[in-house]
Amino acid sequence: MDGIGLEPLLTGGVVSSLQSQVNETSKPDISEDELFRKVEDHLLEKIAKGDTEAPFLLGQFYYEEGLLEKAVIQFERIKDVDYQACYQLATMCFDGVGVAVNHEKGFELMMKIATSKSKKARHLKYAAQYNIGRSYFEGYGVRQSDVEAERWWLLAADDGNPKASVLAQSILGMLYSRPDFLNKKKAFFWHSEACGNGSLESQGILGVMYMYGLGVKRNEESALECLKEAAQRGNVYAQGRLVQFYYERKLYTKSCELARRVVAYTDIERISQETLCLPTYIIKGIAVAAVYLSRCLKLGNGVKKDEDEAKRFFNTACEMDPSFANESFIKINYGLL
Repeated sequence: MDGIGLEPLLTGGVVSSLQSQVNETSKPDISEDELFRKVEDHLLEKIAKGDTEAPFLLGQFYYEEGLLEKAVIQFERIKDVDYQACYQLATMCFDGVGVAVNHEKGFELMMKIATSKSKKARHLKYAAQYNIGRSYFEGYGVRQSDVEAERWWLLAADDGNPKASVLAQSILGMLYSRPDFLNKKKAFFWHSEACGNGSLESQGILGVMYMYGLGVKRNEESALECLKEAAQRGNVYAQGRLVQFYYERKLYTKSCELARRVVAYTDIERISQETLCLPTYIIKGIAVAAVYLSRCLKLGNGVKKDEDEAKRFFNTACEMDPSFANESFIKINYGLL
């Protein structure tokens, strides 16, 4: 479960929205600097007139424009009266964006939102609860505690409420797959809830659970459905497991064609940001594809035999996921792969 990130604050693209509004009243050949000044002046004027949303929008405008220090100053100024500013400032403290890393302050600000009874904080509470769980899990700004992480993630997941934190729902599925929290039925439940609420990460994992019968009766049809849809949506882990699924059913050509595409991925960070899937699962997906492509090349299944390429791809799997590569090597020696 390495690499768990903060749940982002979704603002709908403040910069593009404000620039569109200002552009409507500006000359067509306005420069970027002029447009920036017009947007800034527009927000400052709204603040002066008492607009209650404008102070946060100004801070978010600075944030999206990369003026992080100015964003911090603005969010600090209004954090006690604006929960969105409080949330954004908390994430910046956690990640060291525009300010020195300060996990303790980030935790304190998140806790303020999570425990608030104000209606203005309601839409941020689930995300804040998820982030507090993450703080406990990682020991960020508070003493590490898996038990407290579980408690806060359960609050954030809200029994599968689609308006709650889908990240919390998905991460609970992963938590209950760990040896110290192992409960396959709970893992299946939470991944099912998260998948139903749009989690691409959980959709790929559900496919594997159906494939192996983990927490649910084994069902190849459901496994293929989950894996194919998740793979089409960009889930690299699902793509790697789909390579395995095809291989084990002797659909070697399909397995090879998909594996070739998967092993070509290099920008794991970008893929993670675009799909909201953890880097560890992306790496695992590439390693799985590399192992099965290696076997196809070694045995000439669905592709012309090539010993050198087979070794190269197996080495790739060893570099990316030594544990999976070792398991595969043992299976090969026993004639199971």
